[in-house]
Amino acid sequence: MPDALHQLDATDLAARLRRRDLSAREVVQAHLDRIEQVNPAVNAIVTLDPEGALAAAARADERLVRGAAVPPLHGLPIAFKDTHLTRGMRTTHGSPLFADHLPDEDDLLVERLQRAGAIRLGKTNVPEFAAGSHTFNPVFGTTLNPYDTTRSAGGSSGGAAAALAAGMHPLADGSDMGGSLRNPASFCNVVGLRPTPGRVPRHPGGNLWDTLSVPGPMGRTVADTALLLSAMAGPDPRCPIGLETPGEAFRVPLDRELRGLRIAWTPDFGGRAPADPDVLAVLEPQLGVLEELGCRVDADCPDLTGADETFRTLRAHSFDLALGGLLDSDRQALKPSIVQNIEQGRRLTVADLNTATATRSRLYLGMLDFFSRYDLLLAPVSQVTPFDAELEYPREVAGRPTHSYLDWMRSAYLVSVLGVPALSVPAGFTPGGLPVGLQFIGAPRADLAVLQAGHAYESATRHGRRRPDLPTA
Repeated sequence: MPDALHQLDATDLAARLRRRDLSAREVVQAHLDRIEQVNPAVNAIVTLDPEGALAAAARADERLVRGAAVPPLHGLPIAFKDTHLTRGMRTTHGSPLFADHLPDEDDLLVERLQRAGAIRLGKTNVPEFAAGSHTFNPVFGTTLNPYDTTRSAGGSSGGAAAALAAGMHPLADGSDMGGSLRNPASFCNVVGLRPTPGRVPRHPGGNLWDTLSVPGPMGRTVADTALLLSAMAGPDPRCPIGLETPGEAFRVPLDRELRGLRIAWTPDFGGRAPADPDVLAVLEPQLGVLEELGCRVDADCPDLTGADETFRTLRAHSFDLALGGLLDSDRQALKPSIVQNIEQGRRLTVADLNTATATRSRLYLGMLDFFSRYDLLLAPVSQVTPFDAELEYPREVAGRPTHSYLDWMRSAYLVSVLGVPALSVPAGFTPGGLPVGLQFIGAPRADLAVLQAGHAYESATRHGRRRPDLPTA
């Protein structure tokens, strides 16, 4: 038996568990040991239930011995994002207002993954109410980057990404409004998929019709990410925007010939999202890899006029919908940026919302036209490399000052308003050893094609195989 089970891919672990080469108890204990060793250095997992996890692992082993059917995630440990409800386990949203909150139900995503055989270890850290792409909050503090513990792990799924990179669990759930899956994946050298809206249904939720924020999967490889998506995806009557494709459609081999694929590359989204030179220095050589795989790569970008304003309008509106009541009852308990977001939402007019809705519709139709000429759009995931963890956000990007914590996230959030899938794949490291991700963007509902292209690129480069060197407790 290998000495480091925490280093194995989820797909490999799943196969060994099914063959009974490993027991679920062995796998869970190996990851609990890893958490004890390295979590103090990064603060990624903030709630842990070792006894409950080992008991669930024992039940999983017993079911396998009895000859029961083995679900796809049988025996694989996972810690859920601390914004996703977990019955009987605290869900804090990174807020003092919910520091002791014990939900009496699971999110649909949590319910599905446990039904698929995943074993709940605990919860991963988030920014307060998932606001921002740097993971810190007054309840648990800051999550640090496993590749450089003076740097940010990104967010809002920063705890999930850091725990994945450090080997604390082999799969992670997340959610993405303006880059909350993709930015931490880029910062931590793992894979994160923002699926097509409705691909992974949401329940419960205040706005069941919301398509700006979507749940999605993370893994250390594209295949692992697709495996997790297969357990997340599929319709549910409680989610009115859920897509009908069953999750099993993503539990397939991802090998695909890319020769002849038409790819567009944009380093800055038509000047709307300039990236730091050290990001582009890593990414631009990667275009040659895709050309060697037989792709035709052209410099091009869809017309994204109005995308920035549309995202900010719809985001502010969503903050008022979700958190406006807390502003009225507990204003002093909210961090200033959240107060500002809610207040911005309350200042919106009907004309503002009409303009955002009309612009988003135009942008979507423009993407359909763009993807009639191209199969994929490539872009930076993040405009910056992992920044100083003591900062709330980077103070400049590409030599330009930032004025809010959103300004450095445009390369992710411009994509969020388009209704398309986007995948962050490890693309290499700066000379200082900081990870950089490449964003694979596909046509609406082309999630599988995006995963296949990302898998081919990953197989050719293997950047994701470089693991962090963390001190152990």
